[in-house]
Amino acid sequence: MARILRDLGFPVLEADRMAHQVIEPGQPAYDDVRAIFGDTVLDANKRIDRGRLATIVFDNREKLNELNAIIHPRVEEKTLQRFAELEDSGKHAAAFIEAALIFEAGLHRKLDGVVVAWCLPEQQLARLIERGMNESEARKRIAMQMPVPEKLALGSDKIDCSGSFEETRRQVEAFAAKLHQTSPGR
Repeated sequence: MARILRDLGFPVLEADRMAHQVIEPGQPAYDDVRAIFGDTVLDANKRIDRGRLATIVFDNREKLNELNAIIHPRVEEKTLQRFAELEDSGKHAAAFIEAALIFEAGLHRKLDGVVVAWCLPEQQLARLIERGMNESEARKRIAMQMPVPEKLALGSDKIDCSGSFEETRRQVEAFAAKLHQTSPGR
C-alpha cells in the first residue's frame, strides 16, 4: 500500500527506517539500547546488530517492551516533526507513515486517522518469509503484534490487501480520491 501511495504522490514515512536511524552510533537511542542490552548486541564496528537484538526481544516480551520504550518516543518525535514540515509546505493533501506498531506505540492518538492495511494471517506469514525471515522468526514477530481484528477496530480506514495487487491499488486510489476531495486547495 505504501508504494501505491508514493506512486500517487503522497509522502510516506517509514517507521522502520527511522527506528534503524535512531539506534545508530551517536544517535539518540544508541546509548540507551547499549545500556540495557549490553555489548553483545554490537557488531565488530560497534554498531547495533539488529539481528542479534531481534533474537533477544522477539523471545522475551519484557525485553521487547524495554526496546520499544526507547525507540517509539524517538520515532514519534521524528514523525511528528516531519509531518509538521509537510503540512507547513502545503503541497500535499495528506502524508502517511508506514508503521506495523502504530497502535502499540500509541502514535495513532496523535494522528488524524489510521489506515489499516491488512491481509489474511497465512498471507502475512508468507509475506514475512518472502522478505527473508524463517517461519519461526515470522511467527514470533506476528505474535508480538496486536491482532489484526483489534487493529481493524481502531483504524479509521481499511485497505484489504488479501486480493490481487490490482484490487489493492483500486482501493488505495479510491481512498486517495476521497482525500483529495476533502483537502481543498492542495
